[in-house]
Amino acid sequence: MTRRIAKAAELASSLGAMVLGAGLALLAPDLLREAAVSFLVTCMLVHGVGMTLKYRLEQVQREPVWWEATLFWLCWGGLAALGIWLLLRTLAP
Repeated sequence: MTRRIAKAAELASSLGAMVLGAGLALLAPDLLREAAVSFLVTCMLVHGVGMTLKYRLEQVQREPVWWEATLFWLCWGGLAALGIWLLLRTLAP
């Protein structure tokens, strides 16, 4: 039961952070535009590190089921694709 509550709290925290970021982006787009790429790269790195640490900690407790490993690697694939897109967009004339 405690694990379920911890998971729910983690989900609520993540969802709140995402909505907060979206709200800030909607309220102050001109102010945030110059720092957008730096902000996205930083957030991608933080998410990747946090996701990897959580995945490794859970692997110590038990063997991950197939869909957990699949989602983990799909997420890394999405982060890599976003990183490539940002790089190409930044380097484009």
